[in-house]
Amino acid sequence: MKKILAILFVVTYSFNFPQQASSWKIYTSMRAINDFTISNNSIWGASTGGAFQYDLIKNIYKKFTKVEGITGITITSIINDNAGNIWFGSSNGALDFYNIGSGQIGSIPDILNSDKTNKQINSLQSSGDTIIAATDFGITLIDPNNKVLYDTFFKFDYLTSNSVVNYAVKYDLIYAASNNGAIIQKPGSTNLSAPESWTVYSTINGLPSNNISKIVKYGSSIIAASDMGISKFNGLGFDPYIPQLNNINITDLYVNNDTLYILDSGSNVYSFANNNLVNIYTFPSNVTKIKVDTHEGLLGSSSNGIIQFNKNQINYIFPNGPLTNIFSDLGVDNDGTLWVASGTDKTGVGFYSLKNGNWTNYNASSYPILPTNSYFRVFCAPDDITYFGNWGRGFARIKNGNITIFSSAITGMLGIPKDPKFLVVTGLAEDSKNNLWFLNYGAADRKNLAVLTQDSTYYHFVVPATSNLDVEAQTNLVIDQYDTKWYISNDVLYHGLIYFNENNTYTDPSDDKSAFVQNLNTNYVNAVVVDKRGDLWVGTSLGVNIVTNTYTITTQQNPQLSISSVFALRQQSINCIMVDPLNQKWVGTNQGLFLVDQDGTNLLAVYNSQNSPLLSDIILNLAIDQNSGTVYVSTNAGIISLKTSSVKPLESFAGLKIYPSPFKIKNDNNTLTIDGLIAGTDIKILTISGKLVREFTSPGGRVASWDGRNDSGSLVNSGVYIIVAYDQEGNNVASGKIAIIRE
Repeated sequence: MKKILAILFVVTYSFNFPQQASSWKIYTSMRAINDFTISNNSIWGASTGGAFQYDLIKNIYKKFTKVEGITGITITSIINDNAGNIWFGSSNGALDFYNIGSGQIGSIPDILNSDKTNKQINSLQSSGDTIIAATDFGITLIDPNNKVLYDTFFKFDYLTSNSVVNYAVKYDLIYAASNNGAIIQKPGSTNLSAPESWTVYSTINGLPSNNISKIVKYGSSIIAASDMGISKFNGLGFDPYIPQLNNINITDLYVNNDTLYILDSGSNVYSFANNNLVNIYTFPSNVTKIKVDTHEGLLGSSSNGIIQFNKNQINYIFPNGPLTNIFSDLGVDNDGTLWVASGTDKTGVGFYSLKNGNWTNYNASSYPILPTNSYFRVFCAPDDITYFGNWGRGFARIKNGNITIFSSAITGMLGIPKDPKFLVVTGLAEDSKNNLWFLNYGAADRKNLAVLTQDSTYYHFVVPATSNLDVEAQTNLVIDQYDTKWYISNDVLYHGLIYFNENNTYTDPSDDKSAFVQNLNTNYVNAVVVDKRGDLWVGTSLGVNIVTNTYTITTQQNPQLSISSVFALRQQSINCIMVDPLNQKWVGTNQGLFLVDQDGTNLLAVYNSQNSPLLSDIILNLAIDQNSGTVYVSTNAGIISLKTSSVKPLESFAGLKIYPSPFKIKNDNNTLTIDGLIAGTDIKILTISGKLVREFTSPGGRVASWDGRNDSGSLVNSGVYIIVAYDQEGNNVASGKIAIIRE
């Protein structure tokens, strides 16, 4: 330390480290296909998790989500126009386009920003210099060259305004399919906003049903598909067409040269040419739309991707991703692998993992050892073992790639009173001795907590606070540094936060301590975490409480917990809380993602679906890779990650990484990154001659930043500067140089 002080003039300075979010990535399943098109040697898919391009020549995928610049999330329709644009229509009314040649992405916000209650774009069709959109409120015309919406029709004949249109196309006239019949523009009409410019044809006019899914031109004939067969327009009404398909639900039609291809609700595909009907193929799973391509064969949209049948081979076209867009819980292990639980008995499809950009899906079909797919809770233990709580079948352990199942019979834990074998594990955590604790949703014997010790022995506990109560819905187990167990009761009659400490005696209940925590903002608790100071952060439906003296549970007979409230998060309904390596708190709400400092005094950032790529304002779960600073956020529309500077510090210096190099500074917020720090690092910025320019303490993680200013707040001059990093005792020192260019 004396050596350092000999060359450094110590100046005390307070430095603020703003949390910088960058490198957003969206992770959604794009298997559930709503529509697709073929263009430019590519297949383009519209899915519930965004859109994608599959390059048939390069055999690679390109995804289109909010991160790439489109505004839609659930893409319901897709089409290519004559100018080399791909158009995306969405369930929320977003209308986006992508120019294949220039790579430009843009949007037309009129429908998205309109006051319509239902805005979904059900189909897009290109006709010359017009894109025709069928929507939940009518028909809209779009100029693809000028990228403007220039007309919308809400009222058709006698139908009520804002009627849902399933499909619309322009030949000589505009033809539209709806659940109220076929809508056809009257010949010679010019003012299409007038209801009398349209005729609605129904069963009165010969249609077998009013539920029309699509209208196409086949040869010189207009053909309508319904849930009771196919009809042909005669100019005044409709006549039966292809009698073999009468009373069959026809879901799609596709014309290729002189052949009409027909899809029914049973995923059977027929070809019709020269008055000859042939059943040519039945897809292996439910298909909603079809297309036929000379080179690519027969393709259909399904919940398992675009199914391609070509040359007697089946291919499934979709980008790598999670099995579905259902994300119940998140966890990141020491290796940086993201683990995701899907859901309970109603929604669960197993669990997933993300490593090095690739997703692996675990379910009972691909891994028969799994008893069900109802995995809804995940816990990544410090010893690189991952656990998944199951809704009814105990829990699963993944260790070195091997899966082991722990049922009621193995653990000795009893399930719900109606079926003691139905064991729902809603929480897992490790204590200071690396014992594994489990939380039981509603034990028949009221032993809601159990522990598996290091010597492989199970112990089961009745929590005194609930021993006389018929309590279910125990969730969210965490353990503090005093080995007190904290969890939530969401029982219909007994809401609140519960603590339990067995005082290190597994077989002596006389010294056990437990209670419902009093004086929270509300007893409707949704989240609980322990921060790096040992404080307990409690997320409720009315904001966040902090419990700061949890040690009193083990030292006092009648502990009086100290509880405060976080002002910056008042009145927010809290869904989840996560602590990062800088002890900052990431808080998920129904109005977006909030970031507060260590004690909750300052609100550092707010992210929502309007000011960031977040897919939804409803934040369900959070997890962080402490080695990279990557924060994972699950919403009700998918998972998104953002890169932060909150990275776990190194144990010892191994050289500094300082970038960008050279560092070009100007009067804005660009910063220099200093990577490779240990906990409690002090940093000094020196000129090449040794003059002290700036001194500050790192935020506490592996990364710090400098804004290029000296201790008086002015930007430094161009030159070479020395960065010195050292611990507070002066025992560990690292340094580096950086060239600065003052612009």
